[in-house]
Amino acid sequence: MSGTSGWLSLGALVCSLKVDVNQVIPDDGGYHIVRFPFGSGESSDRWEMHQVQQPDGYVVTNWAADDRSGLIWPARSGWGHLYAMIQWESGPYTELRDQYVRDPLGLTSDPMNTTATDHRPPSPGMQCFTKSHGIFVNPSVPLALRVGQNAGRPVNLVLAEFKLVIYEA
Repeated sequence: MSGTSGWLSLGALVCSLKVDVNQVIPDDGGYHIVRFPFGSGESSDRWEMHQVQQPDGYVVTNWAADDRSGLIWPARSGWGHLYAMIQWESGPYTELRDQYVRDPLGLTSDPMNTTATDHRPPSPGMQCFTKSHGIFVNPSVPLALRVGQNAGRPVNLVLAEFKLVIYEA
């Protein structure tokens, strides 16, 4: 099977991002891309799916202020399994929202496409959620994790992880 020999030697391709710096998320009715640091701030990016210089040539100069720092550009086409962990500070919420999205910034010819959208009622105290979802991915379409909230004021997203595992499809 010549078409799979490269995959068999590589196994699954993984990009694992983590941020533990507070990100202020406004209560504006919209979704906001969760941003992640580069380099030593990453959990793992062996396959270079989350880089300062992005595949289209754009260079992110400030990860904390640029939505492009939230993009994972899949290293290969295949079956992608997305994982996320999201932790909010406690607040006067009635709903917290999160979703995965293909091409959230309209950078490619593929139209923005959301999936695995969850609208969650709050629990007492800090808000902690995990999620996973499978989708087909390809290198020309970046992926992101987006969040929203309705506390009536800006609140902090205190910890987030976003992971992509690509398997041969």
